[in-house]
Amino acid sequence: MEIKSTKLDTTNNQHLIYKHPPLEIAVLGGIRLDGLDRMRTTLKVTVEHLSLRHSLDLYNHGQVEKLIRTTAEKLEVGTSVIASALDMLTDELEKYRLAEMEKELQETDKRKFPNPEEIKKAKLYLSSPNLMGRTNQDIGRAGVIGEETNRLLMYLIFTSRKRDNPLHVISLGASGIGKTHLQEKLSSLIPEEDKLEITSLSGNAFYYFGRQELRNKLILIEDLDGAEDVLYPLREIKSKKQVTKTVVIKNTKGETRTVTLKVEGPVCVSGCTTKESLYEDNANRSFLIYIDESKAQDNKIMDHQRAMSAGKVDLAEEHKLQEQFKDMQRILQPVQIRNPFAESLRIPEEVFKPRRSNAHYLAFIEAVTFYHQYQREKCHDQDTGEEYIETTIEDIKEANGLMKEVLIRKSDPLNAPCRKYLEQLKTWCRAEGKTSFTNKEIRQSIRINPSNQKRYMVELQAYDYVQKVQGEKGKTHHYEITDLEEYEKLKLGIGSILDEILERIKEKEPTSSSKFTTSSKQK
Repeated sequence: MEIKSTKLDTTNNQHLIYKHPPLEIAVLGGIRLDGLDRMRTTLKVTVEHLSLRHSLDLYNHGQVEKLIRTTAEKLEVGTSVIASALDMLTDELEKYRLAEMEKELQETDKRKFPNPEEIKKAKLYLSSPNLMGRTNQDIGRAGVIGEETNRLLMYLIFTSRKRDNPLHVISLGASGIGKTHLQEKLSSLIPEEDKLEITSLSGNAFYYFGRQELRNKLILIEDLDGAEDVLYPLREIKSKKQVTKTVVIKNTKGETRTVTLKVEGPVCVSGCTTKESLYEDNANRSFLIYIDESKAQDNKIMDHQRAMSAGKVDLAEEHKLQEQFKDMQRILQPVQIRNPFAESLRIPEEVFKPRRSNAHYLAFIEAVTFYHQYQREKCHDQDTGEEYIETTIEDIKEANGLMKEVLIRKSDPLNAPCRKYLEQLKTWCRAEGKTSFTNKEIRQSIRINPSNQKRYMVELQAYDYVQKVQGEKGKTHHYEITDLEEYEKLKLGIGSILDEILERIKEKEPTSSSKFTTSSKQK
């Protein structure tokens, strides 16, 4: 955008020209838009065929006086003319800078405000029955192939960014299996103004965001390996909802002083990696989603790829659904949630790190309730006047269905690749009708890297999932699996515990206390 001025030519923002006869002043390299307390420039002052170049801060009186004297001496122009020119140039540059900052702000703010028809459609969707089922189905129609449980789980976690205690997620899986694809497709359902995508960012750069620039944002990290420097501040903003850093700067007079940089949350963080153990501190604060590596999922993806190549995928319909999801996200409002059943809920004892896992479980139930806010009646606490909505038994049931796999993973001492290998061993033993196996037999069957197999076998023997039954030094070793049904028992046990607790809650459903009042349902 050019400034409409007869004196300051802003056609080239790197070469601003100001004419004040007999002087012509060029601002080389333009001016920086940040730091309104300074105006650092490099000027080229020209009179006829004589020129003078000088770098200075136009807000520094001493530097300006020095330039006036030097220019008057070398270009033979009166000091009053030069002083007037520099004063008027400074005014023009201030106007130009403010206009450019306003333009940049408008370009940065990509917020779209749905029109009345879009709001009505979004509210109707969020108010209609079977919201979770329809949402999952439409996520698939919007371009997310398979991953039925993972995609709905991730979508609800992304939605939790609007709450005071957002959830976080890390997608795990082998290279090229679709971790980033799943994250990208789900993030395409979130409004642009509510998300920040990071490929690479230094740890220090993180502290220079605006104080509230990240508040209630979804931060997407394509590969955690490429963002190692930012993992610590991200971990802190997850836990403390803010990060601070004290730095030393120099003012225009060259004096040093300390400044505290503060970036506020809360934020919702999503990332992808193949290395679960390397990011344990961040993983402990996050839901872990393991990408489906089954043959059935491979076939779904390849069928979709073929349909895309044949031109049989309706991309316009996918885009339409994505925009509808964004409108739904925009109309979801922050609201307090109370779970009247919380004191009766328990997570299975097999789950590791129960304190944090229990907090995640309860928070996810609240995220399900939050998504159903247009189907809940608003309640008011008569003592405090606080407005809130309540969790229902149906919310807990929906959350349990999605959380079972998460809790199973949190109850398994094996990491995902090792667990996958063990399940492949079991499948091979059942198919071959054998009770023992050798490493060579398994390598030939499932084509696994020998170094990976060695690492998995050490871990399986350490946890007594596999034991050596035959073999001496220098001879072939034979192994057997100690319990072919252990994983099924674990899954059945955790699922049954959640179901039993839900049934007990149904039997003794509490009634609302007299201190609370209910308002009409949201329209």
